[in-house]
Amino acid sequence: VQLQASGGGLVQAGDSLRLSCAASGRTFGGYVMGWFRQAPGKERDIVAAISWWTGSTTYYADSVKGRFTISRDNAKNTVYLQMNSLKPDDTAVYYCAADRRPDNGSYYPGRKFDYWGQGTLVTVSS
Repeated sequence: VQLQASGGGLVQAGDSLRLSCAASGRTFGGYVMGWFRQAPGKERDIVAAISWWTGSTTYYADSVKGRFTISRDNAKNTVYLQMNSLKPDDTAVYYCAADRRPDNGSYYPGRKFDYWGQGTLVTVSS
C-alpha cells in the first residue's frame, strides 16, 4: 500500500486542522492505521491509531486525548486526524502508517507499522 498524507500547515494556538491520508490498493479496510509525529530533535511517536475494517477501536497518546480524533473511510481509502485546540507542542511532521499483520487488528504499544507516508508538517504558533 502507498500512503499520501496531506493537510498540514501553519496555524495559531487554539485552531483546528484536519489531516488526511489517502491509501492506494483495494484492501485498505484490512489495515490498522496510525498517525505518528516527529518534532525537531525528538523521536517519532504514536499520536493515534484505529483498528481495521470498522475502526471500532481507537488509541490516543495521552498528550492528544480529548483534542484529536482519528477516523477512517474505507470507501475513500482514507484515514483522517482531526486536531482541535492545537498547541505549540503539537508542532511536528505528521506521518500516517499502515499495518496488515494478521492479528487482532487493533493497535497495541510497540506495534510495528510496515508502510509509511511521506509526512506533512504542522506548525502551531503561540
